Amino acid sequence: MKIRQLDAVSVRIPQKPPIAPYQSRYRAGTVKEAVLVRLETDTDHVGWGETPVDWINKSFEDTPEEAMRCQAVGRDPFDLEAWHAENTLGPFLSSAIEMAMWDIIGHAVNQPLHKLLGGAVRTRIELAACMGIRPYDEAKAIARQYVEQGFTTLKTKAGRRAEEDLEMVRGIRDGAGDRLKLRIDPNMGYAPEVAFPLARDLEKYNLEYFEQPMPAGLIADHARLRRHSTTPIGLNESVTTPEVVLQILQLHAADVLLPDTYQCGGILPLKKIAALAEAAGVPCVFHCAHDLGLKTAAMLHVVACSPGFTLANDCTYYGLEDDIITSPHRIERGYMTVPEGPGLGVTVDEGKLARYRA
Repeated sequence: MKIRQLDAVSVRIPQKPPIAPYQSRYRAGTVKEAVLVRLETDTDHVGWGETPVDWINKSFEDTPEEAMRCQAVGRDPFDLEAWHAENTLGPFLSSAIEMAMWDIIGHAVNQPLHKLLGGAVRTRIELAACMGIRPYDEAKAIARQYVEQGFTTLKTKAGRRAEEDLEMVRGIRDGAGDRLKLRIDPNMGYAPEVAFPLARDLEKYNLEYFEQPMPAGLIADHARLRRHSTTPIGLNESVTTPEVVLQILQLHAADVLLPDTYQCGGILPLKKIAALAEAAGVPCVFHCAHDLGLKTAAMLHVVACSPGFTLANDCTYYGLEDDIITSPHRIERGYMTVPEGPGLGVTVDEGKLARYRA
């Protein structure tokens, strides 16, 4: 079996409250943009993959179809280790193609992805609701709303000012009390001289973890921060390769790891990272990049077959006005069910693909 065709398309889907407007330390967003990749083989098998647009680092522009085509066409989709060893596309684009390869493999053998990755240890996946930076009153109201919807965990963006973060956290606790486990994510926004006192100030709010408060390369500083405060530390942007993760684990720099396909380069390297974390006794949470149906399906399969994903996984899926799959995923009281169809277990709706093409 060989890949004979690759097509890529950028899509843009509006978001709705309470997700929109999703204010991070970078910007406020009201749409989700993604690159979707379709692979077709000489045996007429088709697979789909998804990656977010890299609007922060701009590692690629628009939809670099030809660059992807040159490195994917002619390959056997089953040869995933060779793909990761040889392609030079970078983790964003590599992850979309690799996801589509897994989808093809699943269709070729008529098995869902989680079966190919070892089999499910759970069939319902717990989700954490998410929120952008909000003032006290809005944070208080949204926290109450999430409790009513059945969520047990809330992650909120942060990272512009420590005082703003503390006021928002106070609003969430005043709105929901301890009925929501709480995570805040400054997206690397703080230097150590801000992160250290902020972690101490957050102790009274009993966070589940403080996610990536400092830049990705400051792994030793995150290890010091863990020793400095009782506030647990999660790392996301630092979680890129097994080699870097091994350093994180050796330095005891995190209480939780948040891998994602587009940061690790695909599902296979993400599974390797999850295995390292599991061996070290460090739980994982699957990170969310405002994922559409394809990447959400990949998350469900990976978490289903990975014992170390013991916490609620980030999700903003309920904030999409629509999706590009025929049967959108359903959330029931903070949980999603793992698809059981072959590959990713979802089908792309060609009409919606045309409607939301960027």
